[in-house]
Amino acid sequence: MPKIKTKSGAKKRFSLTSSGKVKMNQAGKRHGMIKRTTKFIRNARGSTVMVDADAKIVKKNFLRNSL
Repeated sequence: MPKIKTKSGAKKRFSLTSSGKVKMNQAGKRHGMIKRTTKFIRNARGSTVMVDADAKIVKKNFLRNSL
């Protein structure tokens, strides 16, 4: 039986915290920044913790070896 590989795109985009939550970068900052408010740009800085429902899907399907 072959080893199960972690999806290489997911390992570049997500990381796990020590408590097992999925950490990700904030979305929506690639282009179209003129129409975004300054508050949106400021709040979308850095990284955030993914919602539990989405984190469950990411951990199950994409980050199998990181558990």
